Amino acid sequence: MNNSTNNLMIKTTDLVKVFRTEEVETTALNKVNIEVKEGEFVAIMGPSGCGKSTLLNILGLLDNPSGGELHFNGLEVAGYKEKQRTNLRKANIGFVFQSFNLIDELTVFENVELPLLYMNVPAAERKRKVEAVLERMRIMHRQKHFPQQLSGGQQQRVAIARAVVANPKLILADEPTGNLDSSNGEEVMELLSELNREGTTIVMVTHSPTDAEKAHRIIQLFDGHVVTENVKKIL
Repeated sequence: MNNSTNNLMIKTTDLVKVFRTEEVETTALNKVNIEVKEGEFVAIMGPSGCGKSTLLNILGLLDNPSGGELHFNGLEVAGYKEKQRTNLRKANIGFVFQSFNLIDELTVFENVELPLLYMNVPAAERKRKVEAVLERMRIMHRQKHFPQQLSGGQQQRVAIARAVVANPKLILADEPTGNLDSSNGEEVMELLSELNREGTTIVMVTHSPTDAEKAHRIIQLFDGHVVTENVKKIL
């Protein structure tokens, strides 16, 4: 088995992110130190504007920090150029957003297929993988529909299917139930929990204490700082 240093997926050391305009300098993250192990389900909470989404964007290699270190699977990636970040991201990370971020002009099947196209997966294998994940997310019967023809819960299931179709090691979820009613929200959280039980690491930004209860650990941010970390007892 891996020892505890081998199974550390994410480690940040004094992570800083500063946004500058001509008039204003805003420190979104101020010396953030967190660790996420393989197979964990971590929730990040805190008031609006505390740096949650900024942190998620950096962990997801969508943005670089202004200072500090970011280790991903043992690699120091804080200074990676955009192309390096893109290559690492598409092989390792899936994203689930509050607003679904589906492409209106593409069918459900085509939306879910996109990450595999970017990875140059052959057509027959793409078809097999997409159909398997649509079955799993119970959305196969909608594969030829367009996003606007689906309910919010169905759209989020398609978004999760797209996030997991390439079997990423890490899923980053930004308010994944924020646009859903409670029953659809519960269903989406159960899907994420199921993926986590099967070994996928999940880091989720949420305002919802109910959703955060599904996580193993809750990190509270305030004004760009980590203020508390709660390890929950898994019953």
